[in-house]
Amino acid sequence: MPKIRHLAIRTEDTHRLATFYKEVFEMKELHRNRREGGAIFLTDGYFNLAILPNDEQNSPNGLYHFGFEVEDGKKIVERIEKLNISRLPKRRPDQRPYAETRASDPDGNFFDISENGFMDLRPNRAKEEGEG
Repeated sequence: MPKIRHLAIRTEDTHRLATFYKEVFEMKELHRNRREGGAIFLTDGYFNLAILPNDEQNSPNGLYHFGFEVEDGKKIVERIEKLNISRLPKRRPDQRPYAETRASDPDGNFFDISENGFMDLRPNRAKEEGEG
């Protein structure tokens, strides 16, 4: 069964918001984009929280998307496509370190689909982020 494994929140101050979750809930930092004000990824050891910059204000601050860890991403995409939802799943850019696919439900709520999971960066994607 696919499992919800991450939630992403957009904010204008990633450091401030990440510090809050680390200090209040003792979350640990998994990864940080080296760019000042860049994305910060936190974990409680099972569930992950992506704190994403909202530099361009393309969407409101707050909940942005959530993510499923699955065994077979292709099978999930095929199930979505059979439902004829207007927005079809799309492959995520290679520089994204975690999820392989982005999709949405019938109401337009975005979610990621990942076979890799959200705990470890893929080395080829980590290098794109300046981490390798």
